[in-house]
Amino acid sequence: MRELISLACEECKRRNYTTDKNKRNHPEKMSLKKFCKFCGKHTVHKEGKIK
Repeated sequence: MRELISLACEECKRRNYTTDKNKRNHPEKMSLKKFCKFCGKHTVHKEGKIK
């Protein structure tokens, strides 16, 4: 039931992190505040699919 997802920075749109989540318990898209090494600061990262 767990699915792999990638987390992409909202500012530079680069995929920086990968994680997994349970689709049954959390059907909505995940957004976390994480450090973006390309922007050099903490930004909001939103869920995207892994290609």
